[in-house]
Amino acid sequence: MKTRFSSLVKIKKNAMARCELEFQKAIQSVNNAQNALQDAYKALESIEMVQNGTMKLMLANRAAFACQSLVIKDKNSWLEYAKKELEIVKIKLKESSLEYEKFKYLELEEVKKILKEQKIAEAKEMDEVAILSYDKRENL
Repeated sequence: MKTRFSSLVKIKKNAMARCELEFQKAIQSVNNAQNALQDAYKALESIEMVQNGTMKLMLANRAAFACQSLVIKDKNSWLEYAKKELEIVKIKLKESSLEYEKFKYLELEEVKKILKEQKIAEAKEMDEVAILSYDKRENL
């Protein structure tokens, strides 16, 4: 049954669906950031410490550690950013869901009201028909 809230419910449902897609993308972004951070830590573990050798080799090893530390720091900041974005999208999804549910409830109440009015009108019509048929029987 179409009510004055039907189009709003449809709009709010579409908005909620878009928010759900954003939420899924944000979750995927967090997962990607976590995987990248884990890979960076694995790469750091794979770098072997040079125990002996030339100074040039030791400096290169130290530079590799420093470089990988920067990569880990970068991946960590990406993860933090992705988590913040996830929280923002989660709040947005919650608000969107509440809006949808509110208008869905209003639509349902409107449908109940229309059905109640229809029942009352139908009952009046049935009473009228009954009165008319009763009057016809008495006149015969």
